Amino acid sequence: MAKPKNTITEYRSYYLPLHFPVLLLSGDYWKISDIPSGRLHFHNCLEIGICHSDGGTLEFNGKSLSFQTGDITCIPRNVPHTTYSSPGTESHWSYLFLDPAELFRNLLPSSWNNYDLSAYSFSDYKYIFPKEDYPSIYFLLTGIIKELEMQKPGYQISARGLLLSLYIELYRVQHVEGGFTTRREGEPLPPENSLVIAPALDYIENSYMQQISIDFLAGICHFSPTHFRRVFHEIMAVSPLEHLNNTRIMKACNLLRCTEESVLCISENTGFHSVSSFNRYFFRVFQMSPREYRKQMKLTDAKLEKQSILEYAGWLYPEKTK
Repeated sequence: MAKPKNTITEYRSYYLPLHFPVLLLSGDYWKISDIPSGRLHFHNCLEIGICHSDGGTLEFNGKSLSFQTGDITCIPRNVPHTTYSSPGTESHWSYLFLDPAELFRNLLPSSWNNYDLSAYSFSDYKYIFPKEDYPSIYFLLTGIIKELEMQKPGYQISARGLLLSLYIELYRVQHVEGGFTTRREGEPLPPENSLVIAPALDYIENSYMQQISIDFLAGICHFSPTHFRRVFHEIMAVSPLEHLNNTRIMKACNLLRCTEESVLCISENTGFHSVSSFNRYFFRVFQMSPREYRKQMKLTDAKLEKQSILEYAGWLYPEKTK
C-alpha cells in the first residue's frame, strides 16, 4: 500500500503595527471558493472572521465544522485550518487579525496572562459562534469592522475598546463552554496530526528577544533535535533558526517604523548578538539596511501603509481555484 502524502501546511505571517496591532481584511474581494484548496494554513496571530453570506466548511486536521451566514469564527495562532464554501457558492467574509498581548497591554490584569485566546490552549476550543446564539459577539464584531472601515477621528481608540469587550466575551464563552485548560509540563502534546511544533512557535513569538537554543525548542516539542529540525523544516519550509531570525526582523520592523530607537538598541532588543549581524540579516530579507528601511517607511503613503500582509509569506489574497 502506498504511503499517504503529507498534508501541505502553509504559514501565513502578518505584519501588525506596534501601536495598533490589528489588521482588517474586508470588502467584496474576500470570497471563499467552494473547491477545497488541498492544504491547511496557520497564522502568527489570532484570527476572528465573520461570514456575510452562504455557508461551507471550516476544516482542521481530522475535524470539520459547518458554518453559515452570520457565523463568527475564532482561530488561535498556529492552528492549521482551511475554509471552503458549499457547492456552487462563494461565501463572503471579513477577517480581523490581532495580537491581544500587545493590543491590550496594561488593560488586562496580570492574571490574564495565561488566558490567551490566540494560543492553542483549550481542551475543547470553540471555533464557531452562530449569530443567533451569540448576538453580543456579532454586534461587537460588526461594530469593530465599521469603525475600522470608516476611520473617523478617534477610530483606533474606539475600536480598541470594542475589541477589548469582544475579547472578554469570547473568553467568557471559551472559559465556560470551551473547557479552558493550560497544558501542564509533562502532559502529552496534541496528536501527531495537529501542529506538533506549536509549542516552539509560541515560545519564539513570546521570547524572540532572548537567546534560544534548538535543543530547548526540540525539548518543549518532545522531539530530538535532529527530528525537530526535520519536522520544523517540513512544516515551515525554513529552519528553526531562520524562523527565529525572521520573527526578530519583523519585530525590528515595527520598532523602526513606530519608534525613534537607535538601530543598535533595536538590534539588542530583538535578540541579535550584534548590530552587524542584525544589519546583515536585515539586508538579506529586505535588500536594504535598517536605516534605509526606516527612511523609506517615513516617506511611504497611506496606501502602502495598508499593505500589511507580508508578501514573502506566500499569500496576499484569498485562495481561488481557476
